[in-house]
Amino acid sequence: MTLVTPARSRTTAPPSSPPAPSHRPLLDWRVRFAALALIWGFSFLFIKVGTHGFAPFQVTFGRLFFGALVLVAAMALKRQRLPRALRTWGHLTVAAFFLNALPFSLFAYSELTIPSTLAGICNATSPLWGMALSLVALSEDRPTRRRVAGLGLGFIGVLTVLGAWQGFSGVDPTGTAMALLASLSYPIGWIYLRRTLGGNKDSALSMTGTQLLLGTAQLAVVTPLFTTFPTHFPLLPLLSVIALGALGTGLAMLIQYDLVREVGPTTAQTVTYFIPVIATAAGVTLLNEHLTWNTPVGALIVLAGAALVGARGSNTVRLRRAGAPSHNALAKREERSRAAA
Repeated sequence: MTLVTPARSRTTAPPSSPPAPSHRPLLDWRVRFAALALIWGFSFLFIKVGTHGFAPFQVTFGRLFFGALVLVAAMALKRQRLPRALRTWGHLTVAAFFLNALPFSLFAYSELTIPSTLAGICNATSPLWGMALSLVALSEDRPTRRRVAGLGLGFIGVLTVLGAWQGFSGVDPTGTAMALLASLSYPIGWIYLRRTLGGNKDSALSMTGTQLLLGTAQLAVVTPLFTTFPTHFPLLPLLSVIALGALGTGLAMLIQYDLVREVGPTTAQTVTYFIPVIATAAGVTLLNEHLTWNTPVGALIVLAGAALVGARGSNTVRLRRAGAPSHNALAKREERSRAAA
C-alpha cells in the first residue's frame, strides 16, 4: 500500500527525464496506475474480511507468503538472482520487519476494532511521519515552509478524522493507535534502507523479493507462538487473504516497480492519495461501514498535507549526496545485465 521497494523511497524525486522502458507495455501506464490504486485501496477491505476467519498474524503470514510467491515467480521469469552479500541480507531483514512484518500485522490487528475506512485513512499519514522523521534522521533534509505547513495541516486532518472536539468518542483508541503506528513504521524502514543500502547494486526486484521472503520467514516464526493452526478455512476470508497477498502485495509491487521505471517515482507515488478514497468507498459500499462527515473531510485535509510534504523539491540532489542511485542509473544497470545474459 505504499512505495516501499528498496531501490527507491517515497521522498525520491524523478530524474530529469524518466527512463524509457526496455519493452513496450501491454497496457498504458495510466491503466496500470488506476489498477494499482484499486488494488491497494481494496487491500484494507481484504484485511477486514480476512480477520473474520483468521487471526491477524495468520492474515499477515498469508499476505507475505502469497506476495513472496508472486515476486519469486517474477524473478525466475526475468532470471534475476537473490542478493549474494550477507550484509545486504542483514539490512533487508531489518527492512522486512519495518516495511512488511510489523505494519502488516499492526493493520490486521487494528481492523479487529476499527473500520477498514479508518485504517485506510491512517495509512495516508505515512508521508507526514516520513517528513517528521527525515528532519531528525537525515541531516541533508531541511524543513521548508511548505513542508512544515503540510505537516501541521496533516495533523489537523488526523484530529478531524478522529473527532477530537468530541473527545474521540466512537473511535477505538487502541486500534487507531495501531494503524497510526503501522503508518509510522513505513518511513522508519525507508530511512533505514536509504542510509544502509542506498548504493546497493542489486536490482529493485531482487531486493524486494528477498525482503518479502525474509518477512515471510519472520511471520513463520512468530505466528505459531501466538496462534493455533486453524481447524477450518472459511472460503471468503481465505480468498481475501490470497487476494491480499497475490494482488495487494505481490502484483501491486510489480506494477509499482514498472511505473517507477516508466514515469518516475514522483508520478508513481501520487497513487498514495487515491488509496484512502478507494478504501473508504469499498468499506462503506461493501462492508456497510458507518461514515460520519468528519471522516471524509479529515481525510481530504490529511491528503492535502501529505501533498504539500511530498511536493517536488531538491530531493534528487539530497539522495545522490546520500549515495542513492538514480532511477536512470538503475534502469541502465538492469539493461546491461539483460544484454550480458
